Parts: sequence; structure tokens; C-alpha cells
Amino acid sequence: MKIAFVFPGQGSQYVGMGKDLWDRFDEVKAVYSEASRALGYDLADLSFNGPLEELNETYRTQPCVLTASMAALRPIMSAGIRPYAVAGHSLGEYSAIVAAGAISFEEALRITEKRGLFMQEAVPEGRGLMAAIIGLSRNRVDEICLSVDSGYVSPANYNCPGQIVIAGEKKAVEDAMRLSKEAGAKRALALAVSAPSHCALMVEASKRLAGLLDTVEVRDPEVPVVNNADANFLTTSERIKFALVKQLNSPLLWEDSIRKMTESGIDTFVEIGPGKVLSGLIKRIEPQAKLLNAEDAESLRRTLEHLTA
Repeated sequence: MKIAFVFPGQGSQYVGMGKDLWDRFDEVKAVYSEASRALGYDLADLSFNGPLEELNETYRTQPCVLTASMAALRPIMSAGIRPYAVAGHSLGEYSAIVAAGAISFEEALRITEKRGLFMQEAVPEGRGLMAAIIGLSRNRVDEICLSVDSGYVSPANYNCPGQIVIAGEKKAVEDAMRLSKEAGAKRALALAVSAPSHCALMVEASKRLAGLLDTVEVRDPEVPVVNNADANFLTTSERIKFALVKQLNSPLLWEDSIRKMTESGIDTFVEIGPGKVLSGLIKRIEPQAKLLNAEDAESLRRTLEHLTA
């Protein structure tokens, strides 16, 4: 096997994520203790008990999802399993970079909390929108976004064949959703996110993030990181910092990233963290890939059995 670890992003969160692992592993309890100390509030309580409204606030969601992913990663690393490469979907890129040893978990917690605040402050709530367009090609969605004249809208996530997320100003996104349905899209669904990421509305947030990253120690990764913005293997700290800034205001190339990894010989993907959204996307991109996940004690057990067999 040639293994890649992949990490989910915002939207994968739910009340109770990580609790099963916390109940069973002391090293997972240590992860949540580290996170709570770093951020100054009981992150475990928010993750396990909610309320959902607070968990869904971007500046809370991001460190909570990061922590849930790191909690699931610790037992895998303790078993001596190392990937050939790592990647993460949007916010998940920070989990990937921590897994690669390029940024400390504590630094990543602070960065993701600030990143969430920068995103929320860049576009006041209610002014922006993101939506998933199901059943149209990349080129058709690109054309529809360019045809909208009521404001700014752009492709934001090229997730897999037939699933593209758009982002921009609320009215423009709504018009693009309507045009997509008229063009034959199976579905056009508004997403429950509080900030429209991976588009030009995040330029100011990217500038603030760049300033923050200049104060953080970023090391060369121990394994390559496949980044969202370019779908390339990154092996230096300078390229990682640049990629994190670019990612916030550029389309997310998840389909391209998976294809890049499979072209390199990676045949097994382990999704580490809450949910199985990425496994579903990868199945549509590369149907022959072996898919594993680690979200709770049972899925972790099955994955460890397979990887250590």
C-alpha cells in the first residue's frame, strides 16, 4: 500500500464528534486538554455537548474540527503508521500540515481560530453565500458564474466530477443557483456556512492571515503536503505558507489533488476526523482507491487492523 492521510474541513462538524475516542484513549484526552489550554475555553465540552449554534460559528468550528482530527490521528501515529503524503480539504489542510510536522498543534489551533475570525469579519454574516451545484460539468458552472450580472460569484470548490461549490455575494449566488437548475443541474443547495471562502471576497482575510503566518514557525514537512490551491506536492516551509494564504481566496482543487496523488502511486486513502465526506468524494474521483477512515473507536480499530495486517 501507498497511503495518504486526508483530513476533513468545515461542514464536517457535529455535536458529539470525538467523544467516543475521548472515552477510550488517554492520549485523546491529552489532545483535548492541549486544545483547551491553548484557546482558553473547554473545547471538549463545546465539541461533545454543543450548543450547535456556537459550534457552527466559523471561529469555533475550525479549531474544533482540527482537534477532532488530531484526536483520531494520535492513535494511528502511536501505532507507527506513516503516510506517503497528506492533504486536507480547506480547513483540513491545517490538520494535514500538523500531521506532516510543519506546524505545531498549538500554533495551528491559534491560527485556525484567527482564520475563522478573519473570514467572518471579511464578509458580514448574511452578505455572502456558498452553494453546492450537483450534476453539471466544471466548464458549465464556470460559464454560469461568468454570466451572472447581479454581483460577484465564482467557483470555490472543485470537489469531484459533478459536484462544484460556488461562493460570492448572496444575490449573485442565488442567481447562479437558479441558472444552474435551468441548465440541468440535479440540485443546487445553499450551504450552512457563515463565510464564503475560496473566492475573491476573502482577499482581505488572506492579507491578515499572511501577517499572522509571518509570526509563526513553519518547518519543512516530514512528508509531502498536497495543497488545495495548486494540487501540488509541497516539501518546503516557504511553499506551505504561501499555499495557506492563496488557498483562502482561490478555488479549492480537491478533485485535482486526489488525481495528483493517485498518479504518484497512492492507492489507499485514510480519512481522519469527523464524517466520511472526503471518502465519498474520493470514491467518485478514483473508484479503484482503497478507502479507510478513523472517526470513532470502531472505525479506528478497523483501519488499524487493515494497515497493520
